[in-house]
Amino acid sequence: MKKLFPFVIAAIFSFLLISCDRTEYVDNSTPADYPAVYDLTNVNFSYDSNSGLGTISREFANAMYDSDIVLIYRRVGTSSNAPVWQPLPQTIYNIEVGTETNHELDYTFDFTKYDFAIYASGTFNLTLRPEFINNQTFRVVLVPAVMGKNANAGDLSKMSYEEVIKKYNIDDSKIGTL
Repeated sequence: MKKLFPFVIAAIFSFLLISCDRTEYVDNSTPADYPAVYDLTNVNFSYDSNSGLGTISREFANAMYDSDIVLIYRRVGTSSNAPVWQPLPQTIYNIEVGTETNHELDYTFDFTKYDFAIYASGTFNLTLRPEFINNQTFRVVLVPAVMGKNANAGDLSKMSYEEVIKKYNIDDSKIGTL
């Protein structure tokens, strides 16, 4: 029995070694180019008068990973010939419509790994103030989750465009269009 014991141990060890699954999984999908910056220049919202909602939507050329983040900024003007970007969501208060004031307008967005949509909604008929839904310029920034591993979407949405570009070393000299 003492002579058989080492062979039994060797047989059990061999069985366990052979039965281990060594399959490696490779993701063959083509992710979006990261990090990336895209512009939507002089775009108009599609306005649905029944819902009072304006919408702009675009698809990504390549799907993002599920955990990646999209940030969107609206150009609100210039300062020293440089664009001024405000992060979405954004609310504009005290808009005058006709003789009434105290109206509000909200810009929001949502995204999936395939696309995104920007929305404009307000407490008034947005077609009465077309400057808020026509000829708008937005900047879309794709941030991979691996770069933002210590931040969540809420943290990133509080950062200015310049802070995001600097923190994640994004080359915004190569701005694409969607």
